[in-house]
Amino acid sequence: MSESLNADPIDRNRFPVDEWALRELRYSSHDLGVTETLFAVGNGYLGLRGNVEEGRDAYAHGTFINGFHEVWPIHHAEDAYGFATVGQTIVNAPDAKTMRLYVDDEPLLLSVAELERYERTLSFRDGVLTREIIWRTPAGKRVQLRSRRMVSFTERHLAVMDYEITMLDQAAPVTVSCEILNRQDGEDEFHVASLAMGTGWDPRRAANLAGRVLQPRSKWDGGGRAVLAYSVTASGMTLAVAADHSIETTDWYEERTQIEDDIAKHVFRFNATPGVTTRITKVVSYHTSRGVPTRELVDRCRRTLDRVKEVGTEAAFVAQRAWLDAFWERSDVEIGGQPELQQAVRWNLFQVIQSAARAEGAGIPAKGVTGSGYDGHYFWDTEIYVLPFLTYTSPQYARNALRFRYSMLDAARRRAAEVNQQGALFPWRTINGEEASAYYAAGTAQYHIDADVAHALSQYVAATGDVDFLAREAIDILVETARLWADLGFWRKFDGHSMFHIHGVTGPDEYTTVVNDNLFTNVMARANLRSAVRQLRDLQGRDTVAYDDALRRLSLTEEEIEEFSRVAEAMHIPYDEAFGIHPQDDAFLEKEVWDLAHTPSEMRPLLLHYHPLVIYRHQVLKQADVVLALYLQGDEFTPEQKRADFEYYDPLTTGDSTLSSVVQAIIAAEVGYGDLAVSYFKQAVYVDLGDLHHNADAGVHVASVGGVWSALVGGFGGMRDYLGRWSFDPRLPQDWEFLSFPVTLRGTRLRVRIEEGTICLAIETPDAGPVEVVVQGTPVTVSADAPTVLPLSPAIVLAGRPSVRNIEGSVREDGSVIRAIVPANPLADEATETIAEPTGGRSENPA
Repeated sequence: MSESLNADPIDRNRFPVDEWALRELRYSSHDLGVTETLFAVGNGYLGLRGNVEEGRDAYAHGTFINGFHEVWPIHHAEDAYGFATVGQTIVNAPDAKTMRLYVDDEPLLLSVAELERYERTLSFRDGVLTREIIWRTPAGKRVQLRSRRMVSFTERHLAVMDYEITMLDQAAPVTVSCEILNRQDGEDEFHVASLAMGTGWDPRRAANLAGRVLQPRSKWDGGGRAVLAYSVTASGMTLAVAADHSIETTDWYEERTQIEDDIAKHVFRFNATPGVTTRITKVVSYHTSRGVPTRELVDRCRRTLDRVKEVGTEAAFVAQRAWLDAFWERSDVEIGGQPELQQAVRWNLFQVIQSAARAEGAGIPAKGVTGSGYDGHYFWDTEIYVLPFLTYTSPQYARNALRFRYSMLDAARRRAAEVNQQGALFPWRTINGEEASAYYAAGTAQYHIDADVAHALSQYVAATGDVDFLAREAIDILVETARLWADLGFWRKFDGHSMFHIHGVTGPDEYTTVVNDNLFTNVMARANLRSAVRQLRDLQGRDTVAYDDALRRLSLTEEEIEEFSRVAEAMHIPYDEAFGIHPQDDAFLEKEVWDLAHTPSEMRPLLLHYHPLVIYRHQVLKQADVVLALYLQGDEFTPEQKRADFEYYDPLTTGDSTLSSVVQAIIAAEVGYGDLAVSYFKQAVYVDLGDLHHNADAGVHVASVGGVWSALVGGFGGMRDYLGRWSFDPRLPQDWEFLSFPVTLRGTRLRVRIEEGTICLAIETPDAGPVEVVVQGTPVTVSADAPTVLPLSPAIVLAGRPSVRNIEGSVREDGSVIRAIVPANPLADEATETIAEPTGGRSENPA
């Protein structure tokens, strides 16, 4: 059971409230890893961690390009057929951020410098990271420094940096060394290989790549431009990076250059006079490919830089602001009277778009382009937690992500064959489409990823009406994933009824693995099968030529389509009449309950202190499983079932995964636990900003930041989207003045504003037709003529939170009594087994 979070976890003296920016007023080297993540800039293709401009002071240097990776053989201690054989890991691309400053030949190192002023700002409106410093040098000279860093949304391959130096009171010789460093293979500003990746770099968090990763292919400089190009040793991917350098000053200056395989330097030396500002600008372009020769990539870099040179760098900053103005107009979520939460929400939404906007041809990594956590892999998180936000605010980006899944379909077909199944099985974690998970129990066994992809695809098509994409490509995904489910399960008769079962799978909860009839998997598989049949029939009625082409392309028959339908309608959905809940799987209720309330805090998270087998033997969840099904397929459950399921599973959920809080918030709000919903929401919105899981240094938790939108719109806004039917049943927290957000439905932007007792719906798209929605069960037609304002009926309000004390003592069907225990760990001094005495049957209201 996650701890409640009500207080603001951010140090507001250091990070003051600013609803449109994250500002830092005091430098600290104690949490560099976290701030490098929080102040990262990116566009979904290219990402620059928030490392300081001067280079050396760093926890983990990072320049990441989505999908740019190396491969390596996975060595299993005990191998078996079908295990993943080739690992993939994101490569740290050559670092062009460094602009080292020397005054009187003394380097600026923030960790030891005397700073009279320090302010760093990441603007959500401008998409620019700025920093202002006044440094008193060891000689007592005061230097004012201003810098900007931007990764462009409008130019996918572009980053722009500038650095302004002003001597405030005394003249001094100044040097600025602009560098490109191949840190991946050990190049450091001072040629110290062990520090190339930063003082906090931990090889245990990344793949163990033996030998050189980036092989030099070309290098040159001239006319202020430097170029380095490489190929990746085993994957064969190629990269070119080019940088233009310029200086604006009235002081005397000179330039020097140096180019080697792993370093390019452009050094400016000038005699700085007091009051004169010198600006040095660095414009950088990265291009990558799965195998195009580097000379072609160099030409692409040239073209990118030439365009910027023609219009000037300020035009790039103006274009960035215009792009973000349009993004916020269609995406911003406003919370009235909550400036701290408003800032946090906008930081989260900004991180989503930094991770996804220009991914184009790649997936959305679990850490975006802010860190090397999870090796830069793509997971099912994208479809369930990130794509809803993109689908309803920036549908083109959702389409790009789904088309990337389509590009992986052939690899998914091969993977299904490897595990003896028909159809397609998407990898649990991957970069290049091949399964990269070395632990099958919590990896490959998560077959639900097929249904997750199908769910996101169906949601996108319903929200956008993009039937062209459906007919040409997406229908193939629906059919091949449906084939897998029809082949994976089996028929069995019970009480004269034939039921379809799915055995040997793992649901979203990784603390319960390889089970039979996982509730989430079965419910989502049923939806997948139904969607395939529904979309095929719609295609048949709309475009017989496209339908016949799909049948031919997929070797699909009418008999197979009918089988999909039979399997879906006969899918076994576990339900326990005695407990009045849906068991997570067919053996879940046979286990003893883990008493999280009495588990010492130093033994959390469980996976770091208990062997997986110990965890697997208990009723305990890493993250929402049944509760996630209640949200995604909510129309398949009654309100009473939702409340009973939530009250049972909430006290068993550890929150050890950052994926859990957003879902718990949504269902807590729906069933009536409003205060608990807000607490879960705050855990989600501050998971990185407050470093609540103590691992933000590895990068942003992209699924969680994406889920924040769902918690706001789906949880407190009460929006649901079942089969193209959009409904609202809001749950506005008591201390929020209002909640306002736009959603785009079939190309029409609808503004939703919720205040106490009312909901206002207004069409913002010029010349748009009416939109049909449902508000608290009543159909409503919203026209463009005037906003529609409706009263809201009060929602149920439940106090407190569910407790394990209402589960223990419950009697199973075989007469045994459920106990709540904390398993003993002999290696932990304070962890001893405790067995709670039964307290009677489960209460109707655990609150």
